[in-house]
Amino acid sequence: MSTAQDTAVRPPSLPVAARSGPGYWLGSLGSMMRFDLGQARQWAAIMVVIQVMMGAGMALMYGFFYPRITPTIALYISTGTPTLALIPLGFVMVPGNVGQRKLEGTFDFIWSMPVPRSVQATSTFLLYTLLSLPGTVLALVVATWRYGIHLSISPQIVPGMALCALMAVSVGFGMALAIRNPLVTNLIANALIFVVLLFSPIVFPPSNLPAWLSAVDRALPFYSMAEVIRAGLTSGIVTDLTRSYLVLLGWTAVGWAMTAWVVGRRR
Repeated sequence: MSTAQDTAVRPPSLPVAARSGPGYWLGSLGSMMRFDLGQARQWAAIMVVIQVMMGAGMALMYGFFYPRITPTIALYISTGTPTLALIPLGFVMVPGNVGQRKLEGTFDFIWSMPVPRSVQATSTFLLYTLLSLPGTVLALVVATWRYGIHLSISPQIVPGMALCALMAVSVGFGMALAIRNPLVTNLIANALIFVVLLFSPIVFPPSNLPAWLSAVDRALPFYSMAEVIRAGLTSGIVTDLTRSYLVLLGWTAVGWAMTAWVVGRRR
């Protein structure tokens, strides 16, 4: 038989309906987004600076590789800049942030929060996707100013760039979760940057590469990212985006699958 004192100290139990359903999930997402945004204030500005340096800086550097910058070359370099800015965000900074949390011991605390784990993953996807856009746009502005080209921006740049950012964040986050050792994750991330800068046709046409290497690049997401973004910034250079969108959607699904696998196994 319970007493009045027992009733006073026992925390009230929420009804089952309060912790399920779309309303609860969306409310949890809003709370998690506010938490993640509060943490992002410490490094968001640095992230934008790194994006601009990686995107615009690499675009400027590639200009020194050519004895003469033709309008076509300038267009390829400038329109490849947003991809160069997005790649380090998703494939380096996201895994690095997760790895840092693991080393500090705060990763388990975040996963213990009383919100659905799908909410935590979705919040990370949305946060980094949104934060990636300012630095990407600034890098593009710097590159187009440097080479003095005029872009033909179409409405498809919005969903195209959003998909590229989401794909990069999804794969980076899924990779960081699936690989337990943060040092291994960091090694893979840095190796990917090396491959992207030297062997991916982002700021030059794929015809410059050997046929076998061009085929490999078409299976990886980096070339497709450049194609989708380039199609939204130019007219006539990219004609068929079906394959590129399928590749990006496929890699996004891979990132989500890795995340779902870890979330489902984690206790």
